[in-house]
Amino acid sequence: MKKYFFLFLGVSLFFLSCNSDDDGIQNGPTPNPDPSANVIAQDFMWQAMNLWYFWQGDVADLADDRFATDAEYTAFLESFTDPESFFLETLLFEEDRFSFENENYEELVSSLSGISQSNGVEFGLGLIGDTNNVFGFVQYIWPDSDASTKNISRGEFFTRVDGVQLTTGNYRELLFGDNSTYTLGMATVSNGAISDSAKEVTLTKIENQVEDPILVAKTLDVNGTKVAYLMYNRFLGSFNEDLNDAFATFKAEGATELVLDVRYNPGGSVNTSRLLASMIYGTNTSDVYIRQRWNDKIQAQLSDDFLTDYFANSTGSSPINSLNLSRVFVIATESSASASELVMNGLAPYIDVIHIGETTSGKNEFSITLVDDPGNSFVYNSDREGNINPQNSWGLQPLVGRNENAAGFSDYTSGLVPDIAISEDLTNLGTLGEVSEPLLARALEEIAPGITKMDFTVEMPADAFTTSRIHTPVRDHMYLEKPLQLNK
Repeated sequence: MKKYFFLFLGVSLFFLSCNSDDDGIQNGPTPNPDPSANVIAQDFMWQAMNLWYFWQGDVADLADDRFATDAEYTAFLESFTDPESFFLETLLFEEDRFSFENENYEELVSSLSGISQSNGVEFGLGLIGDTNNVFGFVQYIWPDSDASTKNISRGEFFTRVDGVQLTTGNYRELLFGDNSTYTLGMATVSNGAISDSAKEVTLTKIENQVEDPILVAKTLDVNGTKVAYLMYNRFLGSFNEDLNDAFATFKAEGATELVLDVRYNPGGSVNTSRLLASMIYGTNTSDVYIRQRWNDKIQAQLSDDFLTDYFANSTGSSPINSLNLSRVFVIATESSASASELVMNGLAPYIDVIHIGETTSGKNEFSITLVDDPGNSFVYNSDREGNINPQNSWGLQPLVGRNENAAGFSDYTSGLVPDIAISEDLTNLGTLGEVSEPLLARALEEIAPGITKMDFTVEMPADAFTTSRIHTPVRDHMYLEKPLQLNK
């Protein structure tokens, strides 16, 4: 008999209905530390990862038979005094690039809904020549942010914060530290050289900022062909209706082609990726979108219905507005990760996905949010805040599964390779959504050859070793948000 539980897997939309009388996820006997030992955080991390972690069977210290006695377990935990290093250096599989932790689970949960502290500037960081000096380049500005009221825009450069040159050693503190206000020292680029300028811009981070992930949604007329263009910057379930409304407008305006721009999109909600794919391809709910693979102990307890996601005909609140396309042009770069890649992979068995840009990040696993609530199998639930151990505020966002498409393909840990390779050019970033913006123009060339009459030579590739979107509590993870169905 199947039992249905609502499992919170990333955002506070669902809740797990199991309690001490329910038979939820089973993990068998687990070791218990000495109550007098100062290992509360470490114990939570081990217990949660032993149950849920995708590579649990590959990490020797997470093995079910790792400890013969509770005393041995206690001594093991006591040997790690720093919970962060314990998680990152002891519990993670060597190939895991994406699992992470946060000392404050509330900050982590807020970020999953798109809420963060931000001044509204998204940027990439690159190295200046062969030095350790760093420069930044502005990718875009959030509407209705502090930066949107300041003299700063896409395509500008900066090298200093509060008069201090950015370096590989200080950029984290200067740009992503506790300073709520800082002043950027701007710069110019000429003949491949970056030079400081006198211009300065003072920016203030605002608490509880919410970014609308739909930066640009417009329909272009390309030699008589209506081409929808969507610049989409994160998969957020709280904006599903806005996304569906954008496609309603595309349909009303007669769009027969789509350019989906996820060049800066690090991922987010798996369900939102499913809805977006349905808006592109169609609403046949018998067509498989993706299938999930968890670790062996979890996989055996989940129903086939839960493990398989189909294309959708509704957002849950309204019918899907689908363009029913046979092909889609996707602008994706090395900054495109997780749910962005999932859309491309999930659509590939059904329609032509023409990938323009760079090889993507290669993040094909999903995660869930875990907190110190053993009564709920450590899964965060907004209705169970009172059950979380008040002595332990740590939250984990570990990778717990991998998605494969209808053809069974999931092996893109090295990234999805573009059909048409082109990088952004720091000397000509262009205006997002305008036909003269190089990457969009390259997509339009495939629809109407010769329409742009542009030279696509890249003089100074926008090579970033990191971006502002990675330095947030949510980072670049992909998370589930769906009812859990157990084979019980």
